[in-house]
Amino acid sequence: MVEISNHMPTAELQALDAAHHMHPFSTQSGFAKKGARVITRAQGTRLWDSEGAEILDAMAGLWCVNIGYGRDELAEAAYRQMKELPYYNTFFQTTHVPVIALSQRLAELAPGDLNHVFYAGSGSEANDTNIRMARFYWAQKGKPGKNIIISRKNAYHGSTLGAMSLGGMSGMHAQGGVVQNVHHIDQPNWWSEGGDMSPEDFGIERAQQLEKAILELGEDRVAAFIAEPIQGAGGVIVPPDSYWPELKRICDKYEILLIADEVICGFGRTGNWFGSETVGIQPHIMTIAKGLSSGYAPIGGSIVCDEVAEVVGGDEFNHGYTYAGHPVSCAVALENLRILDEEGIVTRAREEIAPYLKEKFEGLTEHPMVGEAKIVGLMGSIALTPHKESRAAFATDAGTVGYMVRERCFANNLIMRHVGDRMIISPPLVISKEGVDLLIARAWQSLDEAMVQVKADGLFKPA
Repeated sequence: MVEISNHMPTAELQALDAAHHMHPFSTQSGFAKKGARVITRAQGTRLWDSEGAEILDAMAGLWCVNIGYGRDELAEAAYRQMKELPYYNTFFQTTHVPVIALSQRLAELAPGDLNHVFYAGSGSEANDTNIRMARFYWAQKGKPGKNIIISRKNAYHGSTLGAMSLGGMSGMHAQGGVVQNVHHIDQPNWWSEGGDMSPEDFGIERAQQLEKAILELGEDRVAAFIAEPIQGAGGVIVPPDSYWPELKRICDKYEILLIADEVICGFGRTGNWFGSETVGIQPHIMTIAKGLSSGYAPIGGSIVCDEVAEVVGGDEFNHGYTYAGHPVSCAVALENLRILDEEGIVTRAREEIAPYLKEKFEGLTEHPMVGEAKIVGLMGSIALTPHKESRAAFATDAGTVGYMVRERCFANNLIMRHVGDRMIISPPLVISKEGVDLLIARAWQSLDEAMVQVKADGLFKPA
């Protein structure tokens, strides 16, 4: 067997990776031409690759490393738990101390009467759970036909068949089909879809699409509405202030379950422990993952309100996962939450870093190619455009210019993703003001370099 290590030449590692590793959300054939960047270690907000380059991770991995890289306490928590109880399930009337302690802590942190946790291995799995739980809840209440879940176009709720169906990304729906009885309404993206409407009017109009859908589908058939407080993978779409109050009114009026997908927004990302608190809603179910363990161990779940938990728990809920409530993951998550709380990381992010980042990030709108900068807490996006006043798209396929900017960011050792022609950030909550300054400097440099290419290719004109 070949011994593979960080000390091997990059080209050899890339060749082995291309030969055997199937990457998610990737064109696999591309790795034979251009090898993957090999990440070898990390500390704080920085990564290092196999060539020794130091990279600023402005995406916190995949929105998840809230606490930053290299915290020995989490590794030690995992080690202690592996020595004591490396695995046991919570099926068949068994439990263990880590899952008890984590559940109790999450009930303390979650708003309102969200006092119960059903665990999963990821956010995708948790959203699959939410489909079954919402439908089972209404069946237990004598309404089995109340099984439609409404979501939003361009939403992302995971990659399993069920979670992908909840999401509103047509490119994913085209590969493998979708589960039935999921309906999508338009997203609250004023920049791209607001036309001549004011943001306030647009927010109300988009929210009222939910009421229209409920009436068209039948109030007796709609089980739940699911949404992220701030759309993350859809491009960090920050809705107008009028949007969530109207949605809340509609959910209350028609007594449908409100599911807040907090996989990205949770655990300090928006400046509060949960995005639901930031936008002023009280959901019946919250999906959690990512920042729950800061990505140090896989774990996800659904935090469930008292009434739903009581109804679902009234009969055997034939659902669960082998690794749900895994003791090692629970121990790591509990230590992560302790550090976030005791070190005041969430408070510091909200009161010190978020205002500084907002000021600097919004300054990117002075760049000729940036029309809008939206940011909540430590998640933000900029809209790329050739004409700010009209909010026009580029005269090329959507995402072409965003990809150019992303490639320049990577070349400049900044991890900043693109979603279409929006550039998005989600740095670790522990980023310093100096780190923010470096992020902005590298983003500006990358925009400048990309604009040279955009102009050279004749793309700097409205569609």
